[in-house]
Amino acid sequence: MDYEIKRLLQKAKQAKENSYAPYSNFNVGAAVIGKNGKIYSGSNVENSSYGLTICAERAAIFKMVNDGEREISAILIIGDTEKFLPPCGACRQVISEFSTNNTMVYMCNKHEKFKKMTVEELIPLKFSIDFL
Repeated sequence: MDYEIKRLLQKAKQAKENSYAPYSNFNVGAAVIGKNGKIYSGSNVENSSYGLTICAERAAIFKMVNDGEREISAILIIGDTEKFLPPCGACRQVISEFSTNNTMVYMCNKHEKFKKMTVEELIPLKFSIDFL
């Protein structure tokens, strides 16, 4: 495992520990590296009004954007699952907004094993500004 992935994994695991998931008990952490090399992490935060819940991926990306960064170099998602944890549809759209087609997406399982793919592989028909 290379240094970048280890750094992402460490930050995502720490974020997962801060998850607020009293309804689903589905704790997720995510970490993104911006073009500036800084890592931003986030965890899922549930709400009793379910529509107000935010996923870990979006929490991390929004922190990055609020810090002035606009491009993800890589993103890693981890949860307590046996299978590799992919981002949901809403998170895929947000990931695509701040990524290039070659941005790497690392989907981990609870054993810290991962599957990687590019944004283009994950979202081959993404909605973009080209449609507006």
